[in-house]
Amino acid sequence: MKPILLSIVLVLGVLPANANVFFQTNNVAVAQGVKTFRLPVEAMRGWTVRGSAMVKAENVTAKPNPWNGIKVMLIIETPDGKSYPQAPLDVGTFDWKRAVFTARIPTNATAVTLCLGLEKVTGKVWFDAVKISGHKPPTTTKPAPVPGPMFTGRTVPRLRGAMIGPRIDEEGLRAFGRDWNANLVRWQLIRNRRTSTTGDYDQWLEGELQRLDAGLPLCEKYGLMVAIDLHSPPGGKPTRSGYYGSDDRLFTDRKMQDKFVEVWRHIATRYKNSKAVWGYDLANEPVEEFVEDGCDDWHALATRAAKAIRAIDPARAIICEAPPWGGPDSLKEFTPIAVSNVVYSVHMYVPGEFTHQGVHNNHVGVPYPGEIKGKMWDKAALEKVLQPVLDFQKNYNVHIYIGEFSAIRWAPGDSAYRYLRDCIDIFESHGWDWSYHAFREWDGWSVEHGPDRNDRQPAKTPTDRERLLRSWFARNQKP
Repeated sequence: MKPILLSIVLVLGVLPANANVFFQTNNVAVAQGVKTFRLPVEAMRGWTVRGSAMVKAENVTAKPNPWNGIKVMLIIETPDGKSYPQAPLDVGTFDWKRAVFTARIPTNATAVTLCLGLEKVTGKVWFDAVKISGHKPPTTTKPAPVPGPMFTGRTVPRLRGAMIGPRIDEEGLRAFGRDWNANLVRWQLIRNRRTSTTGDYDQWLEGELQRLDAGLPLCEKYGLMVAIDLHSPPGGKPTRSGYYGSDDRLFTDRKMQDKFVEVWRHIATRYKNSKAVWGYDLANEPVEEFVEDGCDDWHALATRAAKAIRAIDPARAIICEAPPWGGPDSLKEFTPIAVSNVVYSVHMYVPGEFTHQGVHNNHVGVPYPGEIKGKMWDKAALEKVLQPVLDFQKNYNVHIYIGEFSAIRWAPGDSAYRYLRDCIDIFESHGWDWSYHAFREWDGWSVEHGPDRNDRQPAKTPTDRERLLRSWFARNQKP
């Protein structure tokens, strides 16, 4: 097929009420590189947009990284940085297939660019029926702050603990609750592609809940409150780490969304009288790569699930993360769900080049504090990253829970210790509850293991990271 001249329609200014189409083009052929198109950012601010295209490929080579390959992607620029929402596409040779994605354009976006083509791969690709259209209009008014005293759902001044490994035993719970004096565990209901023994979701979930049934009396015995984390909701696909995430059919299949709500009805009914349960964490790190017609976005789906829980359990905390991935930026444009007694949660792994060095083949030897990609990272930089979380708390009078934070144990020198120390200092200054990732899970995040990546045995003497956590846990009161 020979390259065809582009046919481009840019919709600027006031949009027809029944259209909301920001870009259209047909018949684009690319044999090398990426073609870019500037979109009308002024008209797009605040919109959730849907990108769609028909794509055909011939002899496209393997991706050097998961994010490379065939591009149907936006580059969204704001004063704080760039984001790159895109449609997931295979390589090789394939006939026409649909490519889709959903993205929210921040209200402070300064530029939006559409990219079509090939990145760090060779081959040929054709695009047709390309469209960027409005899916959900901007929110015109923000909710008022939640009235009354801020709800925390706890009876002690602070909850401090960790996510625990899915195979924790009584000795581990005893050590964490009694010896370490932690008062919180985030209990993962996590389905792993490599270890799950059944392909049936209900059967898998029942096995995990039976494990939780056995663990809750032990948590109560050792003074540990429990955040029940639905790490693997129905409909999610396997992540690079091997567990089933909060994405994919959770946002493209209405039956999966109904199943999600039903799962939470079942969990709330089962644990509404448990003394050890602090709250229900609706979904771990939700990701709306694409929201299909007739399906709820995360805000609407979380509201449905939370209302279903509230009808059964009127008092216990409901814990809500926001897309994408539950990071600090996720609360910038999120608004509270219209349900009582909700705690909002974020995960802190910024900057990822430091916290995840050596994970998924990332570069190693990155220090903290220090310069990363031309930017100085220190406590002040971390405070700036977490500012949207503090703003959300103040604007809406809601409590914040840091559900995960960590730094890989082989970060150079005492970098991991210094990063964790600065994070905890910030959390504590704002009164946030927190759980470290993770206790007796993968040894890469373990504070009981030393800095030698090849040494898989716990250190003979406590590490500086373990001493740091235990010094904070020593301040805990037990529920």
